[in-house]
Amino acid sequence: MQKHPMTAKGHKALEAELLQLKNVERKAVIADIAEARAHGDLSENAEYHAAREKQGFIEGRLKEIEAKLSLAEVIDPLKMSGDVVRFSATVCIADEDTDEEITYQIVGMDEASLTDLKISFKAPLSRALIGKSEGDSAVVQTPGGKKNYEIVSVDYK
Repeated sequence: MQKHPMTAKGHKALEAELLQLKNVERKAVIADIAEARAHGDLSENAEYHAAREKQGFIEGRLKEIEAKLSLAEVIDPLKMSGDVVRFSATVCIADEDTDEEITYQIVGMDEASLTDLKISFKAPLSRALIGKSEGDSAVVQTPGGKKNYEIVSVDYK
């Protein structure tokens, strides 16, 4: 079994979602199913079918989260240092054509969020950056062609 890297924050978020699903969502859907059953004929009971579908989703998500947590390799960025880009690094890069700077954190697949400027370690940009140091250039193949980025800074926070 292959371990799945994730930050400590990402691990805590999955644990919180697991507890929410087990202690709140699962109990609520069981109550919804019981209430829908009390309405009578189940073959034409839309509330019952919707509750059962939701129950299936919850149970599937619970199994998915439990599997991810069992295979998790938690990497705490606060315990890392240096100027080489690795998993959990916060990297400031500059587009070599426009000099526009942007900062991303390299995280696990479940943590990735462009709105939060967190990119998966499997993303093409991450793969181009990992292993490089401050001042190095990285070439990324994009749908619009190759883009060159310079690594301005690497931080582990």
